[in-house]
Amino acid sequence: MLTMYTDAAEALAGTLTDGMTLAVGGFGLSGIPADLIDAVRDSGVTGLTVASNNMGIDGEGLGVLIEAGQVAKVIASYVGENRLFAEQYLAGRLEVEFTPQGTLAERLRAGGAGIPAFYTKTGVGTLVAEGKPHEMFDGELYVRERGIVADVALVHAHTADTAGNLVYRYTARNFNPIVATAGRITVAEAEHVVPAGELDPNHIVTPGVYVQRLVQATDRVKHIEQTTTRPRPQAEQRQDQHRQTQQRQTQPSAVAG
Repeated sequence: MLTMYTDAAEALAGTLTDGMTLAVGGFGLSGIPADLIDAVRDSGVTGLTVASNNMGIDGEGLGVLIEAGQVAKVIASYVGENRLFAEQYLAGRLEVEFTPQGTLAERLRAGGAGIPAFYTKTGVGTLVAEGKPHEMFDGELYVRERGIVADVALVHAHTADTAGNLVYRYTARNFNPIVATAGRITVAEAEHVVPAGELDPNHIVTPGVYVQRLVQATDRVKHIEQTTTRPRPQAEQRQDQHRQTQQRQTQPSAVAG
């Protein structure tokens, strides 16, 4: 049964405990449940295990939980954008379970589907597979990976209805749909909340049956980890015209004799 809340702290009330496992949607800073992450920080819970694609950047996203010293273990596929995360890992203060990105996605999907474990060729013969059971299938060696079931899953959606159905926008969809299924309790924040029945059933990605708590997200800046752009043709043309004008202005005037 879905319950609507007025803010992120209220939506998480009674769900957070020391030493729990959180699954968090998003990819770096894209599609992250920023309000809910801040509410976890403000709650003061510690010893967290966080399963997410990565831990954001210093001072943003899941990076705020690293800075607050609330995370004991991370299950992730990438750490390169968060300097403090890397420093704590290298210093032995933070346990990290590296998982190939596709394997991490499948572990979350499996957990949400009630599949306790599965076999994959990814990682066989590497440090990722050390200590894990192996099995031969059709003459090929596979490693067994466990599904991930989190105590609480945190997700961000673009639009939700009051029945808990969720729609995501563009790349912000990323890990959110599989994380939404992997929590014993799933708490969603949504930029827009509409009455039940207004969403086109064909556009719903996460059915409301997976979502227990919902809060409307605050209007906040959506940060970008790295911006890589190229000038548009019109901009390039304007730049050329500007350079030509500057060159004419700096050339010495001809003196008539």
